[in-house]
Amino acid sequence: MNHVHPDFAPRYYTIEQSLRARIAGLQPHDALPSESELAKEFGVSRMTARAAVMRLVADGLVYRESGRGTFVATPPTRRRADSLVRFSQEMRAQGKHPSSRVITSQRRAARGVELARLRLGQGCEVVAITRVRLADGVPIALERSVFPITVVDLCDRDLVNESLHEALSELGYVPTIGHASLSASNASNLEAELLGLDPGVALLVEVRLILDQHGDPLEFTESRYVGDRYALDVTFDVQHGDGSAPS
Repeated sequence: MNHVHPDFAPRYYTIEQSLRARIAGLQPHDALPSESELAKEFGVSRMTARAAVMRLVADGLVYRESGRGTFVATPPTRRRADSLVRFSQEMRAQGKHPSSRVITSQRRAARGVELARLRLGQGCEVVAITRVRLADGVPIALERSVFPITVVDLCDRDLVNESLHEALSELGYVPTIGHASLSASNASNLEAELLGLDPGVALLVEVRLILDQHGDPLEFTESRYVGDRYALDVTFDVQHGDGSAPS
């Protein structure tokens, strides 16, 4: 692999790396130097300074406001893709106040895919709960969840302020292991209204099935996250051609 020696790195790259280091010590919405100030500081053209700033904009680290300047962006909520920390716990760990807006909480007949994923017989009922998940009052996700009718007492819980998974555990059903798939979609008119977005905005869609402590299906959920307010971190092995991981 060829490595670029720092002395030969493009000037915009040097500026970009310097700004990244500064941003780490700043707060969201703090102002960055203007392009003309950066050009003077690093002895480059404004075009070169702008190229460095635009790379940071593309990475979501800063945002620009016409006529005002460039500012540190609010980092999106992040989660490791190979774990499912309770939303409320995840938000509190980031110093944010979690809450939920319950859209529906009801028992109803199970639909085809729900019957299959929850291993239910034809004609069975489920508990269906739809919530908007918020952090510091900002909508992060629209969450549609279904559960076996055995957990119907969920409908009586305070799911505005209480963790749903904590409520399940108190009812004797402990969320233990699960599987999720990720895709992308665009917000429908209803989803946009519930999440405070313009219709058509990109959403990260996570469909997951969670089993309880006995290995029985407990929760089938589709979560639609606002793309610029939530992110997943992924740790992975790089596979060799023979399918093995590097030694």
